Amino acid sequence: MVHTVHHLCLQQHLPSSLSSGSERSLPRGQGSGVRGHVPDRRIHTLIERSAAGTDFAGGRRILPASANYTLLLFFGTNVSVNRQTPHTLMSFQSHLTATLLTSILAAVLGSLQIGYHTGNVNAPAKIIEEFFNHTWRARHNESMPDHSLTLLWSLSVSIKDFGALLGSLGVKYLADSHGRRNSILIVNCLSVLGASLMAASKVSKSFEVLILGRLVFGLFCGLVMSLNPLYIQEVSPTNLRGAFATLNQVSFATGILLGMVAGLETVLGTEHNWAMMLSLSLIPAFAQYLVLPFCPESPRYLLINRGEESKAEAALQRLRGHADKVFTELEEMKEEAAHTQSGVSIQEFFQKHRYKQPIIIVLIINLGSQLSGFNAIINYSTRMFQAKFDEAKYLTLGVGAVNVAFTLVAFFLMERAGRRRLLLTGFISIAVCTLLMTIVDSVLHLVPELRSLQVLLVFCLISAYELGPGPISWFIAAELFDQPGRPIAMAFTSMLNWGGKFVLALVFPPLLKICGAYVYLIFMTVALLAFTFTWIRLPETKGRTFDDIAEEFRGAEGIPLNNKTGFNTFP
Repeated sequence: MVHTVHHLCLQQHLPSSLSSGSERSLPRGQGSGVRGHVPDRRIHTLIERSAAGTDFAGGRRILPASANYTLLLFFGTNVSVNRQTPHTLMSFQSHLTATLLTSILAAVLGSLQIGYHTGNVNAPAKIIEEFFNHTWRARHNESMPDHSLTLLWSLSVSIKDFGALLGSLGVKYLADSHGRRNSILIVNCLSVLGASLMAASKVSKSFEVLILGRLVFGLFCGLVMSLNPLYIQEVSPTNLRGAFATLNQVSFATGILLGMVAGLETVLGTEHNWAMMLSLSLIPAFAQYLVLPFCPESPRYLLINRGEESKAEAALQRLRGHADKVFTELEEMKEEAAHTQSGVSIQEFFQKHRYKQPIIIVLIINLGSQLSGFNAIINYSTRMFQAKFDEAKYLTLGVGAVNVAFTLVAFFLMERAGRRRLLLTGFISIAVCTLLMTIVDSVLHLVPELRSLQVLLVFCLISAYELGPGPISWFIAAELFDQPGRPIAMAFTSMLNWGGKFVLALVFPPLLKICGAYVYLIFMTVALLAFTFTWIRLPETKGRTFDDIAEEFRGAEGIPLNNKTGFNTFP
């Protein structure tokens, strides 16, 4: 029995040469159950996705798991597939291998270090401030003025974000010149140097060494938080790409929690042990040097950037483990290479018409993510809770635990719900939480019992952020841009993220004094603007190849982005 499936794919997704109405199917070599020949790689992609139970736009189940099919496309091309085809095509789906998992876990050790140094300065702030004061007194025989001490501590905290902003400028050069994996290994030395300087500040009795160490570590932050998603996305199979990219945020959130725990006075956040606490990030740094050199370089970088097909094939063989998967993915990369130029300068990046739409998307999503209030709560959670609870430090640990838990939720949902749905859910939830926080804070002096509700709202806001905006803002640029533009796009992402953190760290305290509880309305407005723009303009990238996504912005068919059926809607 033959089933006919309508509305499988839009005509604009295939070139006009395939609109002749001729009958086409896959090469016999790709499986015993497939007849004929298909000259265009996109037919392969189409049928592979059909076998997985989704249509070309992603999401809607259209085929049962067995029986014979004739796929009748709008443009009149028939693809005949017999009963054995679903099982053959299912074998094309990428599966996890030990090399792939090791490569990703080794890469995210960098974000673990960043998270650790984000979380470990919150609780022991007073102790480190006293070290600053003691050093100043030993030099000048007088205590440091309070306003100078506050300014110096603010500089110590924010200098990391400023360093990250500067470090972002080097992403394109490193990624294109030395490769994705090798660049991660190179910049890891900045983490080792920065942590060593921070740990040595106590022995050297110099707070300048501590500040310099955080600046050097900040350079590492700006580089590795772009290089990590770039490497992970390029080594991951399409159907696991988003989930694995989310592991970078999982590692970052785990590092924050570990830093919070290490900073407790009952652990290492004491006058005698705080320098040792700052040095613990050396453990994952050296672990990365032991593991990552034995992992393969990005096959896309080797083939598209370097033109080394044999090395790319060898890397893919290690990552995928099966020859048929290697052949299929290699052909897809070759097609992408045919559509892209050898390189893009920074000036060309911002001038090219095909990049304008994704640049705006990346700008709005990243600024919406960073200026929606999450970073203010992470940085000032202990002080926020101290005014209302005796055990504020342990409530801050709750923030860290919720942070980790919902990055794990995002990891499991990323390839099921898709990027659009998680972003929209996250932004609208953040808007609701910040509105409720404004109301609760405004009446807290009248109803003190509501302070527990305020803590709950903080936890909900953290959950909403990590469900979508947090992880997706770091890797969405890698999916929206083609190979030449991807490194610059990731550098742009890093600058927006770290710049947003830096600005928020500077303006939140004075805004809180000026606006009081109404400061959260600013965050609500930002979240609503990001939600609206995401709803209108962001395409779903789940389950789509890099070349397929890039083609939407190349405008090959001359059809406006928001007129493509299924492109801007939930699957």
